Amino acid sequence: MSLARWAVTATAAATAVAATLFTAGSANAGEVRSTLPEQVFSPYFQAYTDASPAEVSRASGAKYLTMAFLQTKVTGSCDILWNGDPTKPVAWSTFGPDIARIRARGGDVVPSFGGYSADSTATEIADSCTDVGRIAAAYQKVITTYGVTRLDMDIEDASLNNLAAIDRRNQAIHLVQQWAERHHRPLQIVYTLPTAPSGPEPNAVNVLASAIKYGARVDVVNIMTFDYYDDQPHDMLADTKTAANGLVRALQALYPHRPTAQLWRMVGITEMLGIDDYGSGGETGPLEVFTLANARAVTRWAGEHHIAELSFWALGRDNGGCPGTPGSDDCSGVVQSPYQYTQIMLPFTRGR
Repeated sequence: MSLARWAVTATAAATAVAATLFTAGSANAGEVRSTLPEQVFSPYFQAYTDASPAEVSRASGAKYLTMAFLQTKVTGSCDILWNGDPTKPVAWSTFGPDIARIRARGGDVVPSFGGYSADSTATEIADSCTDVGRIAAAYQKVITTYGVTRLDMDIEDASLNNLAAIDRRNQAIHLVQQWAERHHRPLQIVYTLPTAPSGPEPNAVNVLASAIKYGARVDVVNIMTFDYYDDQPHDMLADTKTAANGLVRALQALYPHRPTAQLWRMVGITEMLGIDDYGSGGETGPLEVFTLANARAVTRWAGEHHIAELSFWALGRDNGGCPGTPGSDDCSGVVQSPYQYTQIMLPFTRGR
């Protein structure tokens, strides 16, 4: 089948599915929300835990949460679930009441697809499903179920080298963006990608080049400035700055007609609180530690550069319950008070 004919067929199929989803949504779910602030602090919430996102939002003060993650249960499936868990379908009954409470306090959420676990097991939706129309329909289902205006695509590990899936994902994003325009729904797309201290590596840049090729608009490129795994000493503040500058250089090559100031407004930064997964780097390797002082400096620097998004992994780690422990899922590994990193980064949000 020719590409032009495929595009028409896939668009029609995705539109038909989307129309069904749109009309089936509840009043709360189908409500069109306004877009997020032009500069937003949106830390990751670990949706695979038993914690309530509304309660974590209230306790921490974080008004905007990136909800991680959406994926399929098994490779080959086109059906998305929260963390691949059949007990957590994409339905208003799953997280919807929490999202309503977050919005009542002036915040919102950003559903995130992928993540390391999904990307390393081919259960990220575009890795798992070969039907572009059904991938687009999955995105649309999340949008209409929760009334969100931004989706995050967390692409790392094996997903970075799955070229067919990279193209499918961007084709599906293009379709869902066309659908959103027809329905007058605001929609922003974030690509969350790993980086080296010098900037994104070629396979990450290829994800963005594919987006351009298939007409997918990327609003924010959010680089994960941690877990470098290069057995080198790291100043996490300095490496954040050099990685961001490297990203802007890559964006200049991809979008040569955009002013540099506009490209900086496409930048997102995600840190890992405290001691990251690389930890001690082995018995003799250096620590990778994002300190409280780093958080203060990065927040100031991010505001001065007017980047689009500041985030961290993850709200469940924003406590000092395990000093000296690297890569813990529920504490930072540094001495701190509960939600101290969150309180430092909150002032970054501006524009609404």
